Amino acid sequence: MRESLRRLTPEEGWRERRMGDTRRVRVELMDGEHITVDMDRKARGSDLLDKVCDNLDLVEKDYFGLLHAQRGDPRLWVDLNRRLSKTFKNEPWDVKFAVKFYPPEPSELGDDLTRHQLVLAVSKDLMEGRLTCSNITHALLASYRRQAERGDRPPAARAPLALCDEMEDKIDELYMKHTGQTPAEADLNYLETAKRLPLYGAELHVASDVQWADIVLAVTAHGVAVFRDGQVMNRFPWAKITKISYNKRTYTLRLRTGEFDEFENHVIFRLPSTTAAKKLWRCSVEHHIFFRRETPVKVERVTGFPRLGSRRVSCRRTLRQLRAEPSAQPALVA
Repeated sequence: MRESLRRLTPEEGWRERRMGDTRRVRVELMDGEHITVDMDRKARGSDLLDKVCDNLDLVEKDYFGLLHAQRGDPRLWVDLNRRLSKTFKNEPWDVKFAVKFYPPEPSELGDDLTRHQLVLAVSKDLMEGRLTCSNITHALLASYRRQAERGDRPPAARAPLALCDEMEDKIDELYMKHTGQTPAEADLNYLETAKRLPLYGAELHVASDVQWADIVLAVTAHGVAVFRDGQVMNRFPWAKITKISYNKRTYTLRLRTGEFDEFENHVIFRLPSTTAAKKLWRCSVEHHIFFRRETPVKVERVTGFPRLGSRRVSCRRTLRQLRAEPSAQPALVA
């Protein structure tokens, strides 16, 4: 609702708020900029996501989501099926626009604008420590960003007495090799490099194994991986997982039996709290639906387990549905 420029009497102001019943939402974009949108308090999370994507001219909306903070957790995804008034208890309503499902093959995206937002997301992951890489890979990624932003320009001159920074020198060296690349090509090369990193697109969850050793569970497009001290200890691809469940602070993966296995194989992890276990379960189910299913499926309550809150998941369309759309055909890079 557009705010009126005239001053309202208390009665008129109450009537306008009552009739419109809108709330202003402050949205942080991935480039650090902020926009504000007005939403009806009865609108759902999907309505807000659509409005933000429309503001950015993004067509491939289903890769994205909205983050908000609650009870000390800064990375909670807004439930797209839930009313905003039930998600946000207090004003102001603040959210962060983010990539929720990182495409395993960025070249298959149909729009350069989507790819650019993915570049911003990966850059933010690197900056905030959710994604790590070697110094040489970091320099290569930075050189592609520089090419996308500056184009074919010589490196900025440095003061004669300034000490040369080794990393900056390497970035400049690589940047000069990208001469002639368009911003779209540089963005795609950036993503082709980033997709090979072990934690590309990973949602990270702190946990412990059955021996109480501290680990990190990473949920990605390919499955669930176990990290300890930054090293991959185990991987459970979606094709091998037959069931995902949680009970209180326990998170369990049931694995497909092999030809010579006599019993079903279960892998159990412990989470810091029931809330953390539910968050990991929901993240896992949403990723499995998006990357493995033909269409979204309804998640039923597991018999014998306590309800522990809503089991709705936020996944409107799957990757296969997006790839099947005519608009999903990759744009030709000039």
